[in-house]
Amino acid sequence: MDIPINATVYCLDGICGRSTHLIIKPTTEQITHLVVANGTFPETKYLVTIDHIVESTPQWVRLNCTRDDLLKMPIFNQVEFIPSDLAGFAGSDFMMWPYVAPEAPYIVLEKECIPADELAIRRGANVEATDGRVGRVDEFMINPADDAISHLVLREGHLWGQKDVTIPVSQIDHIEEDTVFLKLDKHSIEALPAIPIRRGRTNKA
Repeated sequence: MDIPINATVYCLDGICGRSTHLIIKPTTEQITHLVVANGTFPETKYLVTIDHIVESTPQWVRLNCTRDDLLKMPIFNQVEFIPSDLAGFAGSDFMMWPYVAPEAPYIVLEKECIPADELAIRRGANVEATDGRVGRVDEFMINPADDAISHLVLREGHLWGQKDVTIPVSQIDHIEEDTVFLKLDKHSIEALPAIPIRRGRTNKA
């Protein structure tokens, strides 16, 4: 099924908005959600799983839910996603979940994992060690066996230069608003083993 962008979206009880983005799961390169803007003021955009799409043409998309059902779906916050550069998905209308996987499938991950829909941390959240700020959350590493989150990934703007810093979720002490507090100090974080990360195919040379 081809899912159009900037197309009229119909619910069971009439027009409910327009499509604005497609959301891609980078570890499988599969589309997981359609973003629907409801057309009201102020405009709100909702994440609609693709199993709600029953039919589409280049001009419209038809959903199997009502307009009231749409209003109960998760709100799309563009900051929480990453502009896509996966081959075949280039463009501002495509966004990726901030999920990555280990480069090698034989890497043994921490046993403590958290289902993706149960970890209340947003991409961009500040990360605090016991002795001060160390960076922000850029991505989440998932366990390929069950897609549960095993590590936070600090990719940019942290204390250790260009390398990815992967922190096991078992080392999270607590979370307050947009800040993650760790059980580790800066020296212990620096000593964590590096885990090579696979981010999927890209258009970059």
